[in-house]
Amino acid sequence: MSIHNQAAHFWDEHYRRRAAESPDATVNLRPVEIAGPLPPGAGLDLGCGAGGDALWLAGQGWRVTAVDISASAVRSLRRQAHRVGVPVTALCVDLAEDFPAGTFDLVSAQYLHTPFTLDRTRVLRTAAKAVNPGGRLAVVDHGSTAPWSWNQDPTLQYPTPREVATELALDSAEWSVERADTPQRQAIGPAGDKATVVDHVLVIRRAGADPEGRR
Repeated sequence: MSIHNQAAHFWDEHYRRRAAESPDATVNLRPVEIAGPLPPGAGLDLGCGAGGDALWLAGQGWRVTAVDISASAVRSLRRQAHRVGVPVTALCVDLAEDFPAGTFDLVSAQYLHTPFTLDRTRVLRTAAKAVNPGGRLAVVDHGSTAPWSWNQDPTLQYPTPREVATELALDSAEWSVERADTPQRQAIGPAGDKATVVDHVLVIRRAGADPEGRR
């Protein structure tokens, strides 16, 4: 089995289990904090998973493209979007090999972690190129391991937001860091378990105004 097929199978099974335990996708806290104050525009959700973030953004008036390697997650998102009546373009994309077309006012990469080979820095640099002038790239990573996480490696070290920004090496004349912090939150797992977890939040803004004049 190819690496692509292994990864697709892994995430298909992951989201099938999640759907069986909790069929309704819920939005993550950080996209609400980040996108809530912004005027709606074109949004891209990288590694959309169950689709809670994409559904919430669409409900706020964003024109949302959502991508994931898991075909089952993408199908589920399409069904949920149809059921609640919001427009979401959900695509099955392996970010290790491809990237969705278009440009966006917000590119959101929430917990874009995988046990399979992925040049994440390359993906995020590509994502930055797809951000419109005046738009934002939001990267939210795990800063701690939840009890229900698929990755329970005790030696795992999570890069800080500033380290992620340094790895991206974006032109400081064009990009500015709006947020780089490590807040805690109360999280609820698929089976209803609760735990305090840490998020690593990075929001970087591209200079300039978008075509509609927003800043």
